[in-house]
Amino acid sequence: MLNQKENSLNLYNHSIQWVISAVLILFILAGCDSINILGPRPSSEDLAAVDYTPLQREDWEVSTPEEQGVDPQLVAKLYYDAAQQDTLYSVLVIKDGTLIAEGYFNQGTIDRKTLLQSVSKSYVSALVWIAIEQGCISNIDEKLLDFFPEIAGKITDPRKKDITIEELLQMRAGYPDEETDQAYMDALYWGVYPPLLEDFPLVCEPGTCFNYSNLTFSWLAILLSRSCETDLREFAQENLFHPMDTEVGDWLQDREGNRIGSGGIHAKARDVAKFGQLYLDDGKYEGTQIISSEWVRNSLQSYSDKTKNYGMSLVFKDLGYGYGWWTATVGDHDFSFAWGHGGQLIVLLDDLDMVIVTTADPFFGEHSGDSWRHESAIMNIVGRFIKTLPAE
Repeated sequence: MLNQKENSLNLYNHSIQWVISAVLILFILAGCDSINILGPRPSSEDLAAVDYTPLQREDWEVSTPEEQGVDPQLVAKLYYDAAQQDTLYSVLVIKDGTLIAEGYFNQGTIDRKTLLQSVSKSYVSALVWIAIEQGCISNIDEKLLDFFPEIAGKITDPRKKDITIEELLQMRAGYPDEETDQAYMDALYWGVYPPLLEDFPLVCEPGTCFNYSNLTFSWLAILLSRSCETDLREFAQENLFHPMDTEVGDWLQDREGNRIGSGGIHAKARDVAKFGQLYLDDGKYEGTQIISSEWVRNSLQSYSDKTKNYGMSLVFKDLGYGYGWWTATVGDHDFSFAWGHGGQLIVLLDDLDMVIVTTADPFFGEHSGDSWRHESAIMNIVGRFIKTLPAE
């Protein structure tokens, strides 16, 4: 009888936990702004004490919110909220090409090179265009399997033979989201990627649907390295980072020595902000065209409207995907953004000529509820700041 009661109690407890979890998920999915994950509302004294003055260095021209027409109280609220997060490393705000606000938290410093996770995909997208410009790749209509001859003869699904570089960039190649199956995640972290071209099934016809596949960008990184006959980190430093007066840090490698295209780049927050400004300025840096304006426009439009919100973002709405960049809406603002696990963001507010950058604990290898909670909190901080900004 005691065992029966204990079993009944355990079943009841599990049921209650499931119901509570389900309710919380429903609130998140519904985008319920009544859930306060940011703590108490700050007083005017609290906001007056916030210091977000940019550090003086030669790499960025600095200014103030007032000089650039931004309400300093809104900026102070952003940095007050940021200071409450225990996994956030940095927040930078650039307006009209000048750094108007900067703050570092927890283990973050001005010189820290953070693992950018999936923000790396936005860099890989830029490298695809550079490879085309240099003649390594003829165009984005080239077939994926042309770069993997050792796998091409093993393909049993004929649909895979028609997958293009463009479909990889758009996440519309038909391969699955790895987080839908633990076996897929295990294969992703094992780090031997070419055989997965055959091993992973297609879940839809290529070009017809969006699935967030990390593998597609790792395959892009491998084909770039193969076609340009170079180490991709060196290629990126010479052709993308150096022309912006920035520096790529470590770039993680797979088991075969290839640079991981899905999320392996380390960089400083200020250098990441320059990459964002490059795209906001239609591919130009200090008057030099580094990425074509046409590629920038194609990268920042959405080919897959209203993709799923992954059950976490309360503020970013109507997610879409371009070439390695997301699109979203907050309040009166439509924008593009790069997004990496843990809370790495590059937000491009074209209507305000503004870039917002965050770096944070990348939670490498962790996809738990705790990591998503911290990530969504950082996104909400940025989203609520955007929502308060008047449209111009």
